[in-house]
Amino acid sequence: MTDTGSLSLFQQQEANRRRTTWLVVGFVLFFAWLGFGGDWILAQYREHPFPWLGIVLSTMGAGLAAYAYRSGPEKVLWATGAQELLAPATDDERRLVNVVEEMAIAAALPRPRIWVVPDDDPNAFATGIDPARSHVTVTRGLLAVTNRDELQAVVAHEMGHIKNLDVRLMTTLAALVGAVALMQDGMGRLLRGSGGRILGGVSGGRGGGRKGGAGPLIPILLVLWIISWLVAPLVAQLLALAVSRKREYLADASGAQFTRNPLALASALQKIEAAHEPTKKITRGAAHLCIADPLGRRLTSREGFLAEAFATHPPMAMRVARLKGMGYAALKREGTLPKDPAAELRG
Repeated sequence: MTDTGSLSLFQQQEANRRRTTWLVVGFVLFFAWLGFGGDWILAQYREHPFPWLGIVLSTMGAGLAAYAYRSGPEKVLWATGAQELLAPATDDERRLVNVVEEMAIAAALPRPRIWVVPDDDPNAFATGIDPARSHVTVTRGLLAVTNRDELQAVVAHEMGHIKNLDVRLMTTLAALVGAVALMQDGMGRLLRGSGGRILGGVSGGRGGGRKGGAGPLIPILLVLWIISWLVAPLVAQLLALAVSRKREYLADASGAQFTRNPLALASALQKIEAAHEPTKKITRGAAHLCIADPLGRRLTSREGFLAEAFATHPPMAMRVARLKGMGYAALKREGTLPKDPAAELRG
């Protein structure tokens, strides 16, 4: 796999465009498998001349993918209860607007729309389809606990996601995760409403299938088809988490580049990590968009297999250590290294 840290900005953007395209294609193909696979299984047991299930689900998958791509940012903002900041009324709100404008200039981007989530847990995320239609969102808690340099560093991190087109990929993922969960819920309701007649009719129909040559294969495909419905939300969620973890390190580096102050981002991340309450307004479907795990810090405070597989973000200690290493190197170049750099890095 290509190391994302070795790619140029334009290569990063092109890679994210490709990933978004393949994500949508895979989503549609998955729905086609569920539909036409169901048609084939039904055809082994009863008259089923027209593949209506495949056509309906494939069309639905394509429609959901298009809708998710087009309306994903608005759905994410709606789901988190974010309120657009149009007329800043407090010092914290005015500071936020100033910081976003400064970081947009530093990143050479159009100024994104600014939103605030009414939640006391410190966090932030960016969403959008492209830099011209992007949004930066912070919680009330973040405004309360960060100083100006730290808030600037967090906003710069989110600008990094926008500039690299991470927001397109991760917002589409967030919308598709929700669509898969919705489809699973609909199929579950259909099966429960049928009282088991659908599966019962298939498993007990016509002596194991009308087409004798396919008989032994039918139960296997039936099991795979059912498992696909059951595990689809989990697979989609794990895919979202894996994509997010790989993008956070790059966004940290981009944010440090825009502010030239990696220690400020390290300090902000430590404050965010120190908050024990989860971000109640941000649900699991949008968790991978945030700068820190909004569901609690149990996994991102650890390293190992479970953290790598199920955490929304890479271990916070590793992110902070990398940023402090960058800050240490910058201070050394400037000749302003403290007398005890080890203590500085620990702090």
